[in-house]
Amino acid sequence: MRLGVLSDIHANLPALEAALEALRDEGVDEILVLGDLVGYGPHPKQVIGRLIKEGLPAIAGAWDLRVAYPLPGTLPEGVGKATLAWTRSQLSERELDYLRSLRLSHRKVYGGNRLVAFHGTPGNPESHLDLLGPANQLLPHLERYGAATLLLGGRHLPLSRRVGLGLVADPGSVGLSLSGEPGADAMILDTETLEVRFLKVPYDLGPLIFDLRAWGLPPVLEKVYRTGHFPKED
Repeated sequence: MRLGVLSDIHANLPALEAALEALRDEGVDEILVLGDLVGYGPHPKQVIGRLIKEGLPAIAGAWDLRVAYPLPGTLPEGVGKATLAWTRSQLSERELDYLRSLRLSHRKVYGGNRLVAFHGTPGNPESHLDLLGPANQLLPHLERYGAATLLLGGRHLPLSRRVGLGLVADPGSVGLSLSGEPGADAMILDTETLEVRFLKVPYDLGPLIFDLRAWGLPPVLEKVYRTGHFPKED
């Protein structure tokens, strides 16, 4: 089976629409979303509406939880903090309830191969595993769940790696890719062979930039959308 995987949409509707179209053009059988549906971008309401309409399985990311719940602690000053209250103000109670309904993991068996998916790390959407680190730090996560595939969203960088007989992968970011080039990241996984292919999907930045400016959101985001990385601080 061919599974399309998306993550870190970050309220970017044109990127989501382009990624969905690309995956369907590829003929994937299912699509899974690994969280961070909202935050940063200008389309939180529209992204949630599209995902509800599509009926796609999705898990909660750190930003979905920050928006849905008044979590203790504060974000450091920066782009994220500047968009948090605005994002929450755009959403109805129905849309907030949708974010609250998201589970922290996705677990399913595909043709005898068990797949588990999380945002961040298992049990903690706020933290990250080093997917390029020693294999003995990743293998226990596969073994703990008896999984052939471990999918982890949240790094905004597409990466896959074989660990023992299993696979660990991050599909990158649909709406705020930090891969060094503009476009939406998407991933296609063959759940039988564990072969992975990444897509970089172009989309029209015009409507995104227009809405970003219209809502007065941080202009640095425009540079990220255009370049695929945050500009270096002077």
